[in-house]
Amino acid sequence: MPGSSSGRAGPHRRRTAYCVVGGGISGLTAAYRLRLAVGDDAAIILFDPADRLGGVLRTERVGGQPMDVGAEAFVQRRPEVPALLAELGLADRQRDTTGARPLIYSQARLHPLPSDTVVGIPSSAESVAGLVDDGTVARIAEEPNRPLQWRQGSDPSVAEVVADRFGEQVVSRAVDPLLAGVYAGSAASIGLRSAAPTVAAALDAGAASLTGAVGQVLGTTRAGPVFGAVDGGYCVLVDALARRSQLRWVQAAVQRLEHVDGGWVLHDDTGTPWPADGVVLAVPAPRLVPLLDGIAPRSAAAAHRIRSASSAVVALAVPPDTAFPQQSGVLVATGEALHAKAITLSSRKWGSGGEVELLRLSFGRFGEDLAVRTSDDELLAWAVDDLATVFGLAVDPLDARVQRWPDAMPQYGPGHAHVVAELRAGLPPGLAVAGSYLDGIGVPACVGAAGRAVSELLKVGVAR
Repeated sequence: MPGSSSGRAGPHRRRTAYCVVGGGISGLTAAYRLRLAVGDDAAIILFDPADRLGGVLRTERVGGQPMDVGAEAFVQRRPEVPALLAELGLADRQRDTTGARPLIYSQARLHPLPSDTVVGIPSSAESVAGLVDDGTVARIAEEPNRPLQWRQGSDPSVAEVVADRFGEQVVSRAVDPLLAGVYAGSAASIGLRSAAPTVAAALDAGAASLTGAVGQVLGTTRAGPVFGAVDGGYCVLVDALARRSQLRWVQAAVQRLEHVDGGWVLHDDTGTPWPADGVVLAVPAPRLVPLLDGIAPRSAAAAHRIRSASSAVVALAVPPDTAFPQQSGVLVATGEALHAKAITLSSRKWGSGGEVELLRLSFGRFGEDLAVRTSDDELLAWAVDDLATVFGLAVDPLDARVQRWPDAMPQYGPGHAHVVAELRAGLPPGLAVAGSYLDGIGVPACVGAAGRAVSELLKVGVAR
């Protein structure tokens, strides 16, 4: 990796220096944006103790093919990632899905993913007919006729709103599966404004019912592929950002920050001090708290309120003639007798490019630690058992990888935007934050938050 360092050699103060703490997509994008802003003369030093850069963007070879075992896709309707790929000369590496749709596993059988919904919230009774019982279908059909109590600007949990209007079956069978896939959370742990901001905006604007609000949103949705990926895996993007930012990678963790003479001094876990003119903290919220506690207590208190979930991914290569359905994968409803929360049939979703079929199973939900403390062998056994239960197939993997992601999935609880505003408001000049816990958990939002962090440093005149 360009500019890597053990962190044991002392820093030099011969030129302006900017430090980025965290080597995930947020930190790498911040380093790249800083380089564009400050030119070649400044030093950009990035701290991350991991064995490689990229954070939860991690590409492994499975069955001889590159496969992402962390984040695997981005929402194409947001402009950040396509624009960044084009800027880096990688526009031709963007991949679309095949158009295959996922299924939902509920009541011990497979169902089509409901159409005409927003994160599983239906626009009509027909949207979820067959997935929920007749009583729930009737309740949804009647919903537009019931008075709606909605306070403009409020941010209840998704479960609170959906259960009140449609009943618990819609929560557990339609909404929870999608939110578990995105956040490793549930409708109870995620606020409506984070999960479905356009629906909340429609309610603010006076929509008379929840089905009406969802219908308004669907009426403005742009057609085309929803998800994209990077051909060759996210490592292609990670390597390009590291190279173009000309960063110096210090393989050490930052333990403490000091505000000294209008600038900053970072102390890493080797005992080395690193002076900096500006700092971007691009680490997860739990790691942010001790770094901010002594210098920005208001921000530290806000970061402490952001809870996280842990997850694990089991990536498998299986024989190409394995009789999976022609679907992109399976999302699992709450309460099912499975260990996995989602199954991605990667070769069906993105197209097969090799002599094996690739798939991945995701484990772990908010409030559980099974995904982190369970052994590799047990996770692999769970994966094989779940495939047998869901598809009725005895799968014998040709290759496998297990990847754990402790505390990597922030929960966007009710009032999350207020918490983030408090966090940012408490930061002293010359210090900015980026990460998946701020403005969205996906890669596009992380890219956007990194750009905002650099802009905030420039705004206060830190950049020369």
